[in-house]
Amino acid sequence: MMERAIPAAEAKTNFGVLLEKVQREPLAISKKGRLVAVLMSMDEFETHQRLKLEQLRREVQAGLADLKAGKVVDGAETFKAIDRELGE
Repeated sequence: MMERAIPAAEAKTNFGVLLEKVQREPLAISKKGRLVAVLMSMDEFETHQRLKLEQLRREVQAGLADLKAGKVVDGAETFKAIDRELGE
């Protein structure tokens, strides 16, 4: 959770200053009292994207390993089980 958040109107008014501040830490932006966006440095964003890609690669590799090991579930049967559980 972001420790610091500012209203969108303040972000708009002080955008240039915020660009400098977010070089040190991300900043949440709120609108009507609800967090709606995060402003962060390009370095922070690139790190975030790289970590997401690494996680996706790990999950795909794990899925491929499960497939190779025969650990598979029929999709149609899975959806039927979910429907039964939901009472549909």
